[in-house]
Amino acid sequence: MHTIVALKREALIFLMAGIGAVALLLLNVFYGAVNIPMSSVWSILCGGSDTNASWRFIILESRLPQAVTALLTGGALSVCGLMLQAVFRNPLADPSILGISSGSGLGVALVMLFFGGGISIGNLSLGGFAAVLAAAFVGAMLVTLLMFTLSGIIRSNAMLLIVGVMTGYLSSSVILLLNFFASADGVRAYMLWGMGNFASVSADRLPVFATVSVVCLITSVMLVKPLNVLVLGPQYARNLGINTRRLRNVILLVTGLLTALTTAFCGPIAFLGLAVPHIARLLLRTDDYRLLLPATILIGSIVALLCNFACVLPADGGVIPVNAVTPIVGAPVIIYIMLRKHL
Repeated sequence: MHTIVALKREALIFLMAGIGAVALLLLNVFYGAVNIPMSSVWSILCGGSDTNASWRFIILESRLPQAVTALLTGGALSVCGLMLQAVFRNPLADPSILGISSGSGLGVALVMLFFGGGISIGNLSLGGFAAVLAAAFVGAMLVTLLMFTLSGIIRSNAMLLIVGVMTGYLSSSVILLLNFFASADGVRAYMLWGMGNFASVSADRLPVFATVSVVCLITSVMLVKPLNVLVLGPQYARNLGINTRRLRNVILLVTGLLTALTTAFCGPIAFLGLAVPHIARLLLRTDDYRLLLPATILIGSIVALLCNFACVLPADGGVIPVNAVTPIVGAPVIIYIMLRKHL
């Protein structure tokens, strides 16, 4: 009887989460800084051609790509946090703790603050957003490859985690020095990038962003079985034939690629990877990754869409940074988890 009740509750949670994600996606498309009638928005989404050209541009080139980006980014960062917490057996592990986000930030800082907003390699020249995007992605992937290489040398998960934290500190130190010697305009540009923004993915770039994100998310779903065994302990997992080091390397590559992608396009989005896995655990009351992993992706998408929606100021139609909103969701969850463990 208890099992039936639990299954019904879990099915209800997934149903409500799915409905919530779709509802918030539509809410982000229908509502924004510019007031557009709902009938016009619906007509544009259905392919109508008798609407205002500027409204069409806002919906199809801004709001819709931004909403889809928030949906995918929320799920990606959340599942990264869940997998890293499982591998390192640390409830506070998230994509930033391995220094991947800091590596991305260092790449952007070098372009914006040291090279003056553009880079040239031989006959190849990149400037503006393309240079920032390339630098963020390369920086994050270099740190990911470093951690992947060290993973083959360092056996201890705790030691690898400490190396990741130290890598983050080193990157932050270089960024601080670059900010100190940079111009005021450069510092401001870097600060704005660091605030996070789901609007950086245009309709042209969305297919690439969405394809890589979905492939990595599908890969993470395929890892539920070894993750379930890993929860029982690394020694038990090895006895059952799970190559724990190879699993750790695969998770490092998947989380590194997802973090590099999302940080390159959207900037460093705080707290999603840290808080959402705990929200999923609190709702489902289980450590079964067959349920926990898809639930984390869904809830992460919901939280990201909710934060994106909350960024629009109703008073004057302005937009505030995403990282001004995410701690409001994430910090109370982490505080609650810490208090529950010590009370």
